[in-house]
Amino acid sequence: TMVNDFKPFGQVMAKITPKTKVIEKEDIVELNSALNEQTKKINTSYEIYMALYQAITGPEEHQKVYKQLSPEFFDLIIVDECHRGSAAEDSAWREILEYFTSATQIGMTATPKETKYISNIHYFGEPVYTYSLKQGIEDGFLAPYKVIRIDFDKDLTGWRPEKGMKDKFGKEIMDRIYNQRDYDRELVIEERTQLVAKKVTEYLERTNRFDKTIVFCEDIDHAARMRQTLINENADLMLEDDRYVMQITGDNNEGKAQLDNFIDPEVKYPVIVTTSKLMTTGVDAQTCKLIVLDRRIQSMTEFKQIIGRGTRINEDYDKYFFTIMDFKKATELFADPDFDGDPVQVYEPGPKDDPVPPLNTDEIDINIPGDDWQPGDNGGNGEGEKREKYVVNGIEINIIAERVQYIGPDGKLITESIKDFTRKTIQKDYATMDEFLRRWKSADHKIAIIEELEEHGIPLNMVAEEVGRDYAPFDVVCHVAYDQPPLTRKERAENVKKRNYFAKYSEKARAVLEALLDKYADGGLENLEDTTVLRIDPFNKLGTPVELIKEFGGKKKFEKAIHEMEDEFYKSA
Repeated sequence: TMVNDFKPFGQVMAKITPKTKVIEKEDIVELNSALNEQTKKINTSYEIYMALYQAITGPEEHQKVYKQLSPEFFDLIIVDECHRGSAAEDSAWREILEYFTSATQIGMTATPKETKYISNIHYFGEPVYTYSLKQGIEDGFLAPYKVIRIDFDKDLTGWRPEKGMKDKFGKEIMDRIYNQRDYDRELVIEERTQLVAKKVTEYLERTNRFDKTIVFCEDIDHAARMRQTLINENADLMLEDDRYVMQITGDNNEGKAQLDNFIDPEVKYPVIVTTSKLMTTGVDAQTCKLIVLDRRIQSMTEFKQIIGRGTRINEDYDKYFFTIMDFKKATELFADPDFDGDPVQVYEPGPKDDPVPPLNTDEIDINIPGDDWQPGDNGGNGEGEKREKYVVNGIEINIIAERVQYIGPDGKLITESIKDFTRKTIQKDYATMDEFLRRWKSADHKIAIIEELEEHGIPLNMVAEEVGRDYAPFDVVCHVAYDQPPLTRKERAENVKKRNYFAKYSEKARAVLEALLDKYADGGLENLEDTTVLRIDPFNKLGTPVELIKEFGGKKKFEKAIHEMEDEFYKSA
């Protein structure tokens, strides 16, 4: 936060922890610390302070560092990820905020928590501002998604060992039926892990093997095995760089050291990371295009947090949507009305002497920053005792169902061919191809038609992935809606060059149009009508935008030249 969003506050901002250094774009940045390491006293001269609950309080009185400050010290307190706070009267969360009760307090979270035992509304009051995922997608701030749901036979029908059967390490397997909830927690079927890794790899091979991918596993042991299996499936790319697949979990220092590289859009590696709990929150993976769920998820809060790892949009790196590959039916939670609904208070405070409610790990957020622990995660009692797992191989695993779903204009998942949905939606507005062509050729700005179609819920980026990445939106629409054979961007550009269309322009104007054509052919320029493109390479080598536009006789004539060139693209349509 200090080196990104809050960077403009610079020297008036400090952490209430010892001094630390971070690496930002290869530069070492030292963050201000308001805590004197020798005296443990807080410097009160700063205007903005950053802290974790754990850093400023504790069970002993001398650990309650926040009490060095007067109760009126702060004017404003922002609690990020406020769903972690408990409604329990004696929690550290409440203790600190009630001490600074005179400050305005704002709780922020993407996943408000309202259960029988925990309530954000009880403490903060009714939300003053809410913004749904559906609304964020409609407004173009958040990325839409599609879901690939894959069901294995042994997951749905279960597997029972023969009487007296031993696992690969010689342990006799308890005789019972094992099913999806047991796999990778109580029982490991190696062929199942291999099939998951194979399907992930096949998907990336069809799309882009360097799309950033997060694989969520049951626990640390599962994440380690999944990493090794993915390494085996991608041996060729591991030879190029052994960071292609990494394990990022609480116990893996090598992997944790690569977390910043994974979320940095400018850094190529790691590409695929396996994890269990560590990356569910607080990871701003802007270019993550594939989220793989090979873990049972029962908590709506955790599910929302995980899906949030993919909702970032990054136009500079062609990240407009993402894919969820689900092997454990976790995406059934999309059908829950609570998934994208408004929070409703469930918790009702009782007398202070009420007994402490029982621990319910589906309702209580146990994940804390930097921790990858979960109940029974490599320790059945949560205190490091190794949990026994049976490991078997030689078991045949088959895919019995594989279907693609995607988010529709109403925010619900549609189980229908994306091509069929696109065809029906387009033909509502343009019943025939002639109608579409008339609209297309008469439009001053072609990009406006594309935006209209997307507003109607047609995810053209997703459709293009199925049709082919080398096709422009025009060809995608004509192919899907009217069964026309598509031409690639390169083929359309070559057709324009063959007609010697640019001969009527000056040498420099021809160079500009030819460069635009090459950019279009390479798929790196969708909107030819955007004059800001003249600021980038190679146009900036030909002259300034003003100089280049003057070469055409002014802005109107430049725009006319672009429109005429676009018409040349579609002469064969």
